[in-house]
Amino acid sequence: MHNLRNSLVGNSASIEALRCYLPKVARSSAAVLITGETGTGKECVAQAIHALSPRAGGHFVVVNCGALPDALIESELFGHLKGAFTGAHANARGKIAHADGGTLFLDEIGEMSLFAQAKLLRVLETHEVQPVGSTRSERVDIRIVAATNRQLEEEVAAKRFRSDLFYRLNVARLALPPLRERPADILPLVQHVIAELNRRDGCQVAGIAPALLASLQAHDWPGNVRELRNLVESVFIDPPRGMLDLEHLAPAFQALFRQYRTTPGSELAHMIAVLEHHQWNKAEAAKELHCSRMTLYRKLAKYQVTEGMDPAALHTVTGVTR
Repeated sequence: MHNLRNSLVGNSASIEALRCYLPKVARSSAAVLITGETGTGKECVAQAIHALSPRAGGHFVVVNCGALPDALIESELFGHLKGAFTGAHANARGKIAHADGGTLFLDEIGEMSLFAQAKLLRVLETHEVQPVGSTRSERVDIRIVAATNRQLEEEVAAKRFRSDLFYRLNVARLALPPLRERPADILPLVQHVIAELNRRDGCQVAGIAPALLASLQAHDWPGNVRELRNLVESVFIDPPRGMLDLEHLAPAFQALFRQYRTTPGSELAHMIAVLEHHQWNKAEAAKELHCSRMTLYRKLAKYQVTEGMDPAALHTVTGVTR
């Protein structure tokens, strides 16, 4: 039996709600659209849906929509017969046929070209595929799960995504929350990854020190759970035997998380000082602060600070004057 707590780690209300809803989605045959920022675990959720569904005995087939050139889309999805085109030296079964009786996971569906979208829509409408070079169609029984980090409603409005395909996919909608919105889940996530890597590598990392945990909870995690996992995994190159703390991180990570060992006011004051030193050039300031420009923008938005704001208001939020 699939353990959902390994797919959706955390105790926050949003994760608990997803864990309750996911088995219901899995039992249905409806198409599923999973949305969320990069690194939130969309493929893990798709695998959980498959594992909990009546189709668990079939194949879980992944299609990376962003890596499908139009010239190969039909052959990749529908298969081809020997001699259908130059280089077709043997019959090949397409990914859709391979998923027959199972689940077809369309990862990053928002990256798919309009040409490819039209081909996919035809399959969803007819439940048939016709290999390249063949005159006969093959009936397929597949469950579609798609994922994207784009806002497909906006893509439809901009005519970059077909509205008819969107409505076909947008039946059961699962929105995965970014990690910055659930800092309470960082501890169970870190504990989960540490336990997994201890088993894998035969290590004895005991857990995470409270001071480092507080720093991790202050970070906004633009790469979400994937970024957090990569951070913890990097420690296992030379793992400590006791508690994981700041000094065990790689130098770049130490510089990043050391800044959070200050109060929010002093952190903001430091950011403002660096920005003013660089005449509010966000790119240069981000380099000195050891963060991305998007991280800097998010922090300034969180504190509601903008370039040229009233000095008195700035003093209120930072405790310093210009």
